[in-house]
Amino acid sequence: MGLQALPAPLLLIFLRTVAALGPAPRSHSLHYLFMGASQPDLGLPLFEALGYVDDQLFVSYDHKSRRAEPRGQWDWGGAASPLWLQLSQSLKGWDHMFIVDFWTIMDNHNHSKESHTLQVILGCEMQEDNSTGGFWKYGYDGQNHLEFCPETLDWKAAEPRALATKLEWEVNKIRAKQNRAYLQKDCPEHLQQLLELGRGILDQQVTTLRCQALNFYPPNITMRWLKDRQPLDATDIEHKDMLPNGDGTYQSWMALAVPPGEEHRYTCLVEHPGLDQPRTIMWEPSPSGTLVIGVISGIAVCFIIFLIGILLRIFRKRQASRGATGDYVLAECE
Repeated sequence: MGLQALPAPLLLIFLRTVAALGPAPRSHSLHYLFMGASQPDLGLPLFEALGYVDDQLFVSYDHKSRRAEPRGQWDWGGAASPLWLQLSQSLKGWDHMFIVDFWTIMDNHNHSKESHTLQVILGCEMQEDNSTGGFWKYGYDGQNHLEFCPETLDWKAAEPRALATKLEWEVNKIRAKQNRAYLQKDCPEHLQQLLELGRGILDQQVTTLRCQALNFYPPNITMRWLKDRQPLDATDIEHKDMLPNGDGTYQSWMALAVPPGEEHRYTCLVEHPGLDQPRTIMWEPSPSGTLVIGVISGIAVCFIIFLIGILLRIFRKRQASRGATGDYVLAECE
C-alpha cells in the first residue's frame, strides 16, 4: 500500500493502567528498548533508547542530542555521579553499535534506498532465588529477526533473510563473548545498583495514562497532555514516539504517570490534518474502569494501552509461561 493522498480515517480511545501498591516484586528486570529508522521522514531518529526497571522508565537517549536524559523520579545524585556517567557512556556505545548493525542488516537484505526500521530489546531478569537470565533480540521492519544465545555464543535466525547476518556476526567471537559478559554479569550488577537507587520509587502505586494514535497519514501529528486545561511541562511527560506501520500510515504514542485519583484532571489534546479542529478527550470511569471510547465525525484518533512500545511485547511474550501477555516474540534459543 503506497502513501495515501488523503488523511487516513482515525477512532478515539483513552485508557489507564494502575500498578498495585505493595512491596517491591521479588523478581526484577532491567531492559532497554532501541529503535530507529534509516530515513528521518518516518518520524524516528536514526537511534533512540528507553531504559526500564520493572517496567518503570528511568532513562531516554537519542542519536541527535547524543545525551542521556533522566526520566521519572530517580535521584541520580547529579550528572557527575559514577552510575549516571557509566549509563551515559553505555548508551553512547549502544548508539554506535545499533547504527553499525542497522547498516549490516540492510546491506544483507540489499536494502539501500527504502526506509526501514530496526528494533532491539536487551536486558536481564533476576528471580526470587537470585538466579538471572539475559535476552538480546532484534526486530527488522517490525518482524522477528535475530536472537543472541549466550550459552552457545551464536545467533538464532527467526527468518531466512536473517541467515546472512547471523553467519557474519558469528565470525566475531569477541563480540559474542562481550555480549554474554554483559547479559550474565554486567546487566545483573547494574540491575542491583538501580534497585538500590530506586528503592521507594519502585514500591509506589502508579497510575499511567497512555495514548496512541493509530493508522494516520500524513505523519505530522501533535499530541499533548493538559492538566486542568493547561499544557504540562515537557519534563513531566514520559517519552513519546512515532513509528511507521509499513502500509504508508503511522502510529504515535505517549504516556503520563499521574497520582492515583487525579486522572480526571488530565486530558489529551490531538492536532492532525485529518481533524477539522484540535480534539481533546479525558478519562472517565467506565463499567470496566479502564476504557472510554468516542467517535468523532467518522474521523478519530485511537488511544490504547501501548505499555512501552512494540518491543515490550517481545519482553512480555517471553514471560507467557508465567501468565504475562504479548503477541510479538522472536524465536527462542534452544
